[in-house]
Amino acid sequence: MKLPSFSFGSPLERLRHSWRRDPARDWFMLLGFAALFFSVILVWNMWLFDTVSRGGVIGSAPASTPTALGSTSLGAVQAVFASRAAEESKYAGGIYHFTDPSQ
Repeated sequence: MKLPSFSFGSPLERLRHSWRRDPARDWFMLLGFAALFFSVILVWNMWLFDTVSRGGVIGSAPASTPTALGSTSLGAVQAVFASRAAEESKYAGGIYHFTDPSQ
């Protein structure tokens, strides 16, 4: 009993050999797909720019708006900047001695 031989390369070989080589057609197909791809990208970017310039949101809108800053968080930020200003005044006033290595 003879078993049929199955080969994965056989259909691909028949397809490759039956397809006539035509470099001009191949280049036109390549350039056509590139032009189509470029057109899709161009239209997408134009739509995206138009949506954003009109104030739209890309994707889903946020579920909630961020809360405004409270007085406690503003006080903490002001305290950080006050401590930085105090350290700066110590350098400027001569309490800290800073040696510049480039001098």
